[in-house]
Amino acid sequence: MLRDVALVCVADGVVGLSYGAISVGGGFQLWVPVVLSLLVFAGASQFLFVGIVAAGGSPVAAVIAGLLVNTRHVAFGLALSDVLGKGWRRVVASHLLIDENTAFALGQDEYRRRRAAYWACGLGIFVSWNLGVVLGAAAGSVITDTDAFGLDAAFPAVLLALVLPSLRDRSTRTAVLVGVGVALATAPFLPAGLPVLLALVGLIFYRAEQQAPEPGAVR
Repeated sequence: MLRDVALVCVADGVVGLSYGAISVGGGFQLWVPVVLSLLVFAGASQFLFVGIVAAGGSPVAAVIAGLLVNTRHVAFGLALSDVLGKGWRRVVASHLLIDENTAFALGQDEYRRRRAAYWACGLGIFVSWNLGVVLGAAAGSVITDTDAFGLDAAFPAVLLALVLPSLRDRSTRTAVLVGVGVALATAPFLPAGLPVLLALVGLIFYRAEQQAPEPGAVR
């Protein structure tokens, strides 16, 4: 578990590097991606925010889009309520709530291992992500064209790597394909963030696959 967590931390550090470089290369002051990473700590919404504002969109619209993308964290919090603890620990744990440590925690059978996975992954990524952002922002002030290095592809590449092992399951694969299809079909027409939410309709097909009888099974 610790080996896998360390690998994800390294990967997220690289993504943070790309985020910092893209932000500064897109015209933001160095402090903007750094402060966003410390206070927001949600890669998808951070990329979305700088992308919308850099393209000329309203900061208010960018914030709303980021909130829409992060609505999935409500489900994460409910699923990990026992792991988040109480009091000030719950506040800190909620700030560290991201896709990666949620996946690691839910993958453990015992409560102590779930808690250990959650905190190890959350704290590790918080450090590696923010360090990567600082280094990337510093590099972005030197690199004139971040697109030439393909840095914008780093974040979706890491998310794809995290998802791929789950696609061995037929039900999950069906839900993902439906969700991807819906997101791609609606992306040209809807504001950023909404296609991702609409992709959740794939869960309906996941549920249907789970309830379908096995071939040859007697009803």
